[in-house]
Amino acid sequence: MIWMRRAYSLYVLICFSLVFLLLMPFFFIAIQLNHRGKVVFFINRIWAVAFFAMIGMPNRYYYREKLKSNQNYIFCANHFSYLDIPILGRIPNDAIYVGKSSLSKIPVFGYMFRRIHLGVNRENPKSFYTLLERAKEALDHGKSLIIFPEGGIMAKNPPEMARFKDGAFRLAIEKQAPIVPVIIPYNWLILPDDDTFAMRWHKSVVIFEKPVATEGLTLDDLPKLKEQVYQIIDQELRKLSHENRQRYAPQIGTPGQA
Repeated sequence: MIWMRRAYSLYVLICFSLVFLLLMPFFFIAIQLNHRGKVVFFINRIWAVAFFAMIGMPNRYYYREKLKSNQNYIFCANHFSYLDIPILGRIPNDAIYVGKSSLSKIPVFGYMFRRIHLGVNRENPKSFYTLLERAKEALDHGKSLIIFPEGGIMAKNPPEMARFKDGAFRLAIEKQAPIVPVIIPYNWLILPDDDTFAMRWHKSVVIFEKPVATEGLTLDDLPKLKEQVYQIIDQELRKLSHENRQRYAPQIGTPGQA
């Protein structure tokens, strides 16, 4: 029933805010000491774990290949739901989100976002190039990046993705950083991007594909790399679509390190 789903959505929103507010003093202290230090990302992982525990939603993380703790990656994920952001908070590598600059305007949360993560105004070309430089600097300092290459929640008919933008792949080539395609197959069913504000209860799943190497690639290879990553994610999304999720779920793999 729609009212039950809306009540659950309200409960989820309260839990999200409550966990963040409880952890905010620890975030503040850690950010003052080192705004992108390991303690900050550790607290962020606690936030994600506590949030999903409070709402009673199990989540499973599957890895085609074990991620290296001393390697920085560019994680490229499909993006159909606002639930995608907290579900990626448990990535074991210290990872910085690349998102909309408007997130920095949210009261309290915006402070944390501005200090740790990277925002871009997609309507301002200068903001985009500034973002690229800041993202390169983050990679140089050993951080990974989480990027939604569709440029936001842009898909009209999930699980069919919108076409990818170039930014993530330009960064990967220029810094010779491996790209990890990430599939989030069910969040658009749990929390659709619509006007109903009606969340369903369902196990959430995240699949990390094998890293795609970029060593030796040049910007001339960008279109091919972008299409390669798109196809990897798209094929899994189609296989794990709503109609077939029960059939294919056992084939995903073995739960990984998160």
